[in-house]
Amino acid sequence: MRRKLMLTVILPVHNEEKRLAECVENVAKACEAETGSYEIVVSEDGSRDKTFEVAKRIAAQNPRVKVVHSAKRLGRGAALTKALRNANGRISVYMDADLSSDLRHFHKLVSRIRDGAAIATGSRLMPGSSAKRSKRRDIASKGFNMLVRLILGSRLADHQCGFKAFDTEKIQPLLDETEDRHWFWDTEMLVRAQRKGMRVDEIPIRWAEKGRGSTVDLRTDVAYMASKILYLKGRLG
Repeated sequence: MRRKLMLTVILPVHNEEKRLAECVENVAKACEAETGSYEIVVSEDGSRDKTFEVAKRIAAQNPRVKVVHSAKRLGRGAALTKALRNANGRISVYMDADLSSDLRHFHKLVSRIRDGAAIATGSRLMPGSSAKRSKRRDIASKGFNMLVRLILGSRLADHQCGFKAFDTEKIQPLLDETEDRHWFWDTEMLVRAQRKGMRVDEIPIRWAEKGRGSTVDLRTDVAYMASKILYLKGRLG
């Protein structure tokens, strides 16, 4: 598939009716500062509120905004895979709709792909980064990333940050191979890319938790994390 645009920004959303409009407005400003050749794809994943209606209204007002809708929730990984397969941009970026990741880092993330990286990912755990989040989430995140490095041999500090850029063509084979369809998708993509010798860059970012509060259960979530890591280890060897 020939990519017609320079940049695609994907916003995976689920029940985000209240902040979607502001998010799109801010992302559009970041895109305009980068290039005039871009699209914003709202990947709406089975929302129970009015997110889909809000997204359609935004798209009707802005021809650069497109909506990909799923009536049944696919999971973040599946929604991102679908959007990346159909992205028109040579460079694709995705970010969480709450914009926890500071958009001041947008240019640097895109620049890493322009410089030859297959994937560039924001990091909340590298030296020079700044992350404001609950203690429970911090403990769970650090524990998870330590296990990914130890068991799967990754060299990255943070695998789950919702702020990533891709060379759209280079990562197409990874989309076919990556099995997880939910939150572990990010980690599996990064590990598989490294195993293939692809260039994966990591940049420190400013990040502030803007979600609905911590729902982390250290016992059950750590067990789930470990099971996913061990499963991928078994698949990759």
